[in-house]
Amino acid sequence: MDALPRLAFPVLAFGTLASACVGVAVSQQPDREQVIAATMRPYSGPSAAGVDRTTLAGKVMSGYQGWFTAPGDGSGRGWFHWGRGDMRPGTATVDFWPDMSELDADERYDTAFRHADGRVAQVFSSFNMKTVLRHFRWMKEHGLDGVFVQRFAGETFHALGLRQATTVLGHCREGANRYGRAYAVMYDLSGMGAGQMDRVKEDWRLLVERMRITADPAYLRHRGKPVVAVWGFGFSDGRRYTLQEGLDLVDFLKNDPKYGGCTVMLGVPTYWRELKNDAVADPLLHRLIAAADIVSPWMVGRFGTVEDAARFGRMIFEPDMAWCRERHVEYMPVVFPGFSWHNMKPDSPQDQIPRRGGAFLWAQYVAARRAGATMVYQAMFDEVDEGTAIFKCTNDPPNTGGTSFLTYEGLPSDHYLWLVGQATRMIAGKIPLTERMPTRN
Repeated sequence: MDALPRLAFPVLAFGTLASACVGVAVSQQPDREQVIAATMRPYSGPSAAGVDRTTLAGKVMSGYQGWFTAPGDGSGRGWFHWGRGDMRPGTATVDFWPDMSELDADERYDTAFRHADGRVAQVFSSFNMKTVLRHFRWMKEHGLDGVFVQRFAGETFHALGLRQATTVLGHCREGANRYGRAYAVMYDLSGMGAGQMDRVKEDWRLLVERMRITADPAYLRHRGKPVVAVWGFGFSDGRRYTLQEGLDLVDFLKNDPKYGGCTVMLGVPTYWRELKNDAVADPLLHRLIAAADIVSPWMVGRFGTVEDAARFGRMIFEPDMAWCRERHVEYMPVVFPGFSWHNMKPDSPQDQIPRRGGAFLWAQYVAARRAGATMVYQAMFDEVDEGTAIFKCTNDPPNTGGTSFLTYEGLPSDHYLWLVGQATRMIAGKIPLTERMPTRN
């Protein structure tokens, strides 16, 4: 959120757009009970063998926003997360353009942009199952372990948002099963008010009871229990829900006799251990983290060079992990390929944190591995909004009306998928730690 304290680079909140509802075209609200009946069903399809879904150890899990919609996709939400009410020059809110070359005609949605050769520029919708399944196929092809599917809690409070979020979760469930990947739910609490945590509990009850999600063969487990992540406790940006509510939620997810029994991961501020900068100065945050099983500090925007990544490993990762070891909490650092949100926030520079062909991202993996990390959170699979996407983006974005987009600098559109696949092998101990970024044959 914008209200977070500033460091050398913007201190970015996870799901910055979640509560802002950028580009929503809200149609008539569907009936909530009908949405639940239509979207929350157990998975009955095949489940392919693949990654080991019984542990987070040795894994790299990407964040999957899944929040993009387009007119005509059936979601009823219009240009959600592509632009401010429309997807045309002056309204677009993304800094990269997805590579659409492999997508079929029924996965393409026309925008008001045009490529240099006059072609209409098109984008995808996460509401379209075919595209989400394609994303999971890319994960398999490049050796990626799977995703934390973002579930923005505030979106589930209204029927239209619940329909979109649960439909996309179902797509991810099918993709993980079909292609032998792992997935888990991550609640993002951004934008929630005080006293609303019972609504998060109720949503989890529905997922467990109606979707049977924790019994799904592709659902990620750790320490013998299904993993559920909750992001957004402890930030110093004036959030209205409390740390005490967090303790209650963690207790529910771990100990409720019917819906608990989970391994709980918390997404927290970078400076949680020191209780400064982006973190509230409240020791209760330490008690909350100690009550969970895994802590994952949000790092996007905290540094911007290869040298900074190594420094952060020494100054942040290592003492964080020492704190965690003393309290039997596991540590999952966050890495990101670069950052840019110029089209969303025009006052910010484009390409604010350059990718340097992947060298910046690789340096973070090296720092995490050197510090002793056995699991890593990759931000993000599909977030072109803040320029952290690792999926296929084009080097031929549209050039209409003065709105500009970044490219992968002539590198193959799957370069970052490939690179994260190599990093996954390093974190898993399948290839040795090496500071030099691997080269592709």
